[in-house]
Amino acid sequence: MPLHPDHAPQGRDTPLPIRGTHRVNGHAMQPPWPEGMAEIVLGLGCFWGAERLFWQLPGVHVTAVGYAGGVTPNPTYAETCSGRTGHAEVVRVVFDPDEIDLEALLRVFWEAHDPTQGNRQGNDIGSQYRSIILTTKPAQREAAERSREAYGEALSRSGRDPVTTEIEPLEAFYCAEEYHQQYLAKNPGGYCGLKGTGISCPIG
Repeated sequence: MPLHPDHAPQGRDTPLPIRGTHRVNGHAMQPPWPEGMAEIVLGLGCFWGAERLFWQLPGVHVTAVGYAGGVTPNPTYAETCSGRTGHAEVVRVVFDPDEIDLEALLRVFWEAHDPTQGNRQGNDIGSQYRSIILTTKPAQREAAERSREAYGEALSRSGRDPVTTEIEPLEAFYCAEEYHQQYLAKNPGGYCGLKGTGISCPIG
């Protein structure tokens, strides 16, 4: 999201403190990862439900929620929700490519939300809720772009609007506050805004 740093909150040099251990599977939420793991960062609206979606998938080693795609270092939730950091609410997904491939993750990503809505997901409105894929390798970006084209064609055939999902290399991932991490494991009845289009993604 284009944003001039002069207009953004200053942020901070120190990361927001988190417990660092995944509440559901007990794995470390910070690198280094075990050998062979891959990482991608995905934004599909409110990160509470999005994180649960991915931690439940076989082959996903660990997840964490945070902020990425903007300019403010180590922002708070309030700063991100102001729309002035440029960040989206995102999920870091660390996975074992031998157990779950990237296309499978991307298919889950596309089918779990509506990637045509721009700066919103349903009733969640603001640039922090935009659809975004942040890649860690050139091959990931190529695969993401192919999947965006394929899903865009499927949506178009169903009369849907064009896909607005951004695809960019990951520059930085900033962990969100501890209370956001694995939020729906701590609060099983908590809010989950995930709602897909009902249209299958023709990849994988």
